[in-house]
Amino acid sequence: MARWRDGHGSLLIHPGDGGAPLTVPLEIAASYRARTRGLLGRDEVEGALLLSPAGSVHTFGMRIPVDVAYLDRRLTVIAVRTMPPGRLGLPRLRSRHVLEASAGAMAGWGLRAGARVTVEPG
Repeated sequence: MARWRDGHGSLLIHPGDGGAPLTVPLEIAASYRARTRGLLGRDEVEGALLLSPAGSVHTFGMRIPVDVAYLDRRLTVIAVRTMPPGRLGLPRLRSRHVLEASAGAMAGWGLRAGARVTVEPG
């Protein structure tokens, strides 16, 4: 798996039925500074934010609730949780990357445990 750089790209969510993947705008936070900043101070999220590498997240200092998806090294979703502000997420042992999006967005995209995603840096 290649290492990503901070920037923008696309997240492709592959449906389990073999249909066409759904494309979502993606911000990539791969540096320590970008991962630490994350979604702090934002009132909304355009698409999703990928934190890599990351095994857990917190929502201290956030203004909005977020959906959090934990991904393994093959970009398979391990778990999806909605976290309100001021919470500490439990670390996932197999998690290597974390996706964050506005609360409810991942359900709308059909993203759930077992789904596969692809990252295309922009």
